[in-house]
Amino acid sequence: MMKQSDQDKRIADLELMLQITRSLGAATDLQKLLEVIVEAGMRMLDAERGSVFLYDPDVKELFSVVATGAAGIRFSIEKGIAGAAARSMQVINVPDAYADERFNQEIDRKTGFRTRNILSCPLTGYDGELTGVLQLLNKKQGPFTTYDQQLAEALGSQAGVALQRARLIEHYIEKQRMSRDLEIAKDIQHNLLPHEDPTVGGYEIASAFEPCDETGGDCYDFLLLPQDRLVFMLGDATGHGVGPALVSAETRALLRSAASLTNDIETIIKLVNSLLAQDLPGNRFTTAFVGIIDTAQHNLVYASAGQGPVLFYQADGAEVGQLEVTGIPLGIMADFEYAVAQPRPLGSGDIIMLLTDGFYEWTNPAGDQFGADRAAQILRENAAQPAGQILQAVREAVRNFAQGTRQADDLTAIIIKRD
Repeated sequence: MMKQSDQDKRIADLELMLQITRSLGAATDLQKLLEVIVEAGMRMLDAERGSVFLYDPDVKELFSVVATGAAGIRFSIEKGIAGAAARSMQVINVPDAYADERFNQEIDRKTGFRTRNILSCPLTGYDGELTGVLQLLNKKQGPFTTYDQQLAEALGSQAGVALQRARLIEHYIEKQRMSRDLEIAKDIQHNLLPHEDPTVGGYEIASAFEPCDETGGDCYDFLLLPQDRLVFMLGDATGHGVGPALVSAETRALLRSAASLTNDIETIIKLVNSLLAQDLPGNRFTTAFVGIIDTAQHNLVYASAGQGPVLFYQADGAEVGQLEVTGIPLGIMADFEYAVAQPRPLGSGDIIMLLTDGFYEWTNPAGDQFGADRAAQILRENAAQPAGQILQAVREAVRNFAQGTRQADDLTAIIIKRD
């Protein structure tokens, strides 16, 4: 059983990781972002020095722009410990630098600095491609640990996406001088969403995202974690357009970061809500649903921060019900105590349907809304179909119902069906 001191440290590290995620999301200038990454790595892993090496795929080289205590350098990924991390796409932990033949002792001789131990972590973008390497030197208290490696991996996944985003923005600014800023924002937002539905044994998963403007206020994500756990989340920020898209991006980043470090939904939702409440103005908030499915035991645990209705089809009895809301939307009250629903068993053929307001509130020429009852009927009639066909059926149904009226809100959907 985990000691209380260890548990307290993990909670503190989670809070720090969420703070860092916010900083990464706020930094769009490349130089500032690199400084944030280095400072975050040094602070989180208690290191004396740090560097970020950006990756140049055209020549397969790493080059430094920020390095504490060192000048900028460039080298092939075939060389050094940072190069090994880049090639293997794995964290490299070297407890004794001078005992590792890959370590270049010449830099220490030139600078007068004595390197004791090294942790090199690859930074990867949303598509899994290498964007750079974060290298930390000299943990202040002994060598870097296995837990430090886990923290570095979590930081690396967040920093890599932020770095990729910043470089993409910088590239577009240079090429287009922001003449297509909305198109850029749209591309970035879509790239931050899942490119494909996850494959999970025993389950069918289908999802879709259709913003009503160039950018949308909805977000969703999936995480496949150890111990047969699938995390899925959906958020809906008030309004649509660039402002809500930024809120949505922060919400997704915070939820994803928290869920990658703990499977305690109460901790996730509480910390993310507290941080959003500090960041968002009084007229902004976001609804959110976070669920964890144990795909071995076939049960669902979730928290719903004002996100609903969430439809649940129970195959035994062919009934459609709703998963209850467990708290208010995120970002309204920093100290709100969120409840977590009791584990719900998932039987063969059971279906979870998550839809944002764009479905339920789309009106026809008579001013009638599509509503939850029509969505439930579509789910009931198509329950025997694969998840992808259920998703297609509800998308077609809402457009047929609308009879050509304008889409006024984003449409985001997740369908999860147990085989």
